[in-house]
Amino acid sequence: MYKIKNSSELAKLIEYTNLNNLATDEEMENFLKNASKLNFEGIVINPSYLNMANEFLKDNETNVITTVGFPLGFENTESKIKEAKIAIKNGADGVEMVINLSDVKNKRFDNIQKEVEEIKKAVGDKSLRVIIETKALDDNEKMKIAKALEVADVDYIVTSTGFVSPNTVYEDVNDITILKKYAPKTKVKVSGWITNYKIANQLLTGGADLIGSTEGYDIVKHYKELRENTQVKPKPIKLD
Repeated sequence: MYKIKNSSELAKLIEYTNLNNLATDEEMENFLKNASKLNFEGIVINPSYLNMANEFLKDNETNVITTVGFPLGFENTESKIKEAKIAIKNGADGVEMVINLSDVKNKRFDNIQKEVEEIKKAVGDKSLRVIIETKALDDNEKMKIAKALEVADVDYIVTSTGFVSPNTVYEDVNDITILKKYAPKTKVKVSGWITNYKIANQLLTGGADLIGSTEGYDIVKHYKELRENTQVKPKPIKLD
C-alpha cells in the first residue's frame, strides 16, 4: 500500500476535476469553494471558468489547469496552439491537451511528437500534460506514444479524459507500467472514475504520480475523517 502520512499529503497527489460541460455557475462556485479548503496539487476546469477559478484560489497554492483540444483531440495543431496561448494568457498554470487518436491509428507518431513539441513551446514554463486515452489503445500503441512524449519533454502523460468507459484498476496499473517503462522520466497521471480513497491508493501503489478525480474533495475528506478525526478512548485499566 502507498504510505500517505496525512490528508494534506493526499491532497497534493490529487487534481480535483470538474469538466462538466453542463455545469452552472452556482455548481462551479461550490466546486471552487471546496477546492479552496484544501491545497490540492491542482484543479482541472474548462477554459471558460479560468477567471472565476483564479479569483477563488488567489490565496491558495493549488495549480489551475485547463484543457486544450478537449475531449476528442481532433482539432488541427494551429487551433490547439491558439487555445494553449489563450489559456496561459488567462491565468492557467498549465494545460492538458488531447492527442489526435487518428494519428495513432495511422501510426503517425512523428506527427504526435511534433504537435506536442509545438504546444510545449506555446506554454513556455507552464505545465504540459498530454491525454492519450489508453482505453482506445493497444499496448504497442501506448509504448510508441510514451516514447514520443518522453522526447517531447511533457510533464505528465494522462491516461484518460474521463469521457470514455473506465478502466479497471488492473488495466490502469498495466498502463502505468508500460508508460513508466518507455517514458521513465515523465510523470503519469491516472484519471477517470476514481471515486474513493481505496482506488486512489491502489493506483498510487501501482506507480501513479498523480490522481485526477471529480471526487477529489470527498476522497480527501473521507480520508481525513477516517484517519485524523477518529479518536479512540482507551479502556480504563483495573488493578486487582
